[in-house]
Amino acid sequence: MKSDAGAVNILRGASLTVAAGEAVGLVGPSGSGKSTLLAVVAGLERASSGHVAVAGRDLAALDEDQLAVFRRRHIGIVFQSFHLVPTMNALENVAVPLELAGVHDAFAHARARLDAVGLSHRVTHYPAQLSGGEQQRVALARAFAADPKIVLADEPTGNLDSATGRSIVDLMFKFRAERRTTLLLVTHDMELAVRCGRVVRMDDGRILDPIDLEQPKPVHG
Repeated sequence: MKSDAGAVNILRGASLTVAAGEAVGLVGPSGSGKSTLLAVVAGLERASSGHVAVAGRDLAALDEDQLAVFRRRHIGIVFQSFHLVPTMNALENVAVPLELAGVHDAFAHARARLDAVGLSHRVTHYPAQLSGGEQQRVALARAFAADPKIVLADEPTGNLDSATGRSIVDLMFKFRAERRTTLLLVTHDMELAVRCGRVVRMDDGRILDPIDLEQPKPVHG
């Protein structure tokens, strides 16, 4: 990864291939590089070496403007801290990115997405007027609104209570299944990670052996 101070080796020899339509849970201790890996996949951070290809595109070949267009068209992101624009209401937070992506009838499309997450009655409310769970529902509607090929979720339940978190996760996996969206999910919660078809561990900037979800059953003599 590059910074103003030069290369920062947060990821070291990390290699991961995710098939189209696959769901992968990424687990590991804090500081292991999980969020950095998501940022590199999203093109929010530049890799200082190696090769990053997403949806068939070499991200190193794209300039910043091209990366922004690529993200709007192909990648949805769900953050732990929601990342809603505080001066926009719920409808605008979903619709404006759609407008930037060139989606026809962006506001009607956004309203339908908010209805799908159970917020048809909150479309004119601003983030400060919404609960944490409602804010994450808006963020989820925004992430899936343009029918992206890939959704990146970084601790999507980290700021929510367990019941609210479960409802958000259920919606996320429902939308993913309906659209056959590729999902890369970062979480500390192994119970959540195993809802993906594959779980991969990270530690110290490296991707370790995948976790076997088909544990052998104990043999009783």
